[in-house]
Amino acid sequence: MPSQDFDLDELAAYLHLTPPQVEKLANRDDIPGRKVAGKWKFSKADIHHWLEHRIGVYDDQQLERVEGVLDRHGKHDEPVRISDMLHASTIKIPITSRSPRKVITEICEVSMEAGYLWDAPKMMDAILQRESMHSTALDNGVALLHPRRPLPMILSESFLAMGRTYQGIPFGGSRGVLTDVFFLIASVDDPSHLRTLARLSRIINDSTVIQGIRAANHAEDVLELIEEREDQL
Repeated sequence: MPSQDFDLDELAAYLHLTPPQVEKLANRDDIPGRKVAGKWKFSKADIHHWLEHRIGVYDDQQLERVEGVLDRHGKHDEPVRISDMLHASTIKIPITSRSPRKVITEICEVSMEAGYLWDAPKMMDAILQRESMHSTALDNGVALLHPRRPLPMILSESFLAMGRTYQGIPFGGSRGVLTDVFFLIASVDDPSHLRTLARLSRIINDSTVIQGIRAANHAEDVLELIEEREDQL
């Protein structure tokens, strides 16, 4: 059975850092780890969530570096294509609900109707559990919904869904920012989730894309905006 931990050298290779750099981060509590018999061990699940959090606050240059790390680790020649994972049938404009739970329900039901999600209630519950730990709402009014761990058994394949409300709603973000754009990230495993999260974060960091999504009336308009921006990356 594969180890659930990285050792110092393995994590350094994964992050494309040197072992002394990783050890320095660990000694400063900047990266989650623990010492066992005097040697550093790093839970793969904890590193996954650490990276997930970092992706959420990184700028474009930092996100580009993270993408490179994840692509090289998985030996991927090409980055994830958000425009291939998001479909007209998984976009809903507008979402009419005014509460977080109902917004999540609408997006999950749209995904199930489109045939990409097989169990909307299970995905909804998993997303709500993740939101109770820490909100996925960002300061630009976008939320990146996802379960704490991937749920491949209820997916036909990895996909994205998106919804936009007429007006922003309180969604637990910092500074009291209201949220009106919601993406659902549904991945089959942790590595693909991080790669998708990093690529999508680069796209939505562009204020022009978000303004365009807020002005869009049709799913095709959203797809065109995302594809144009993705081709520039």
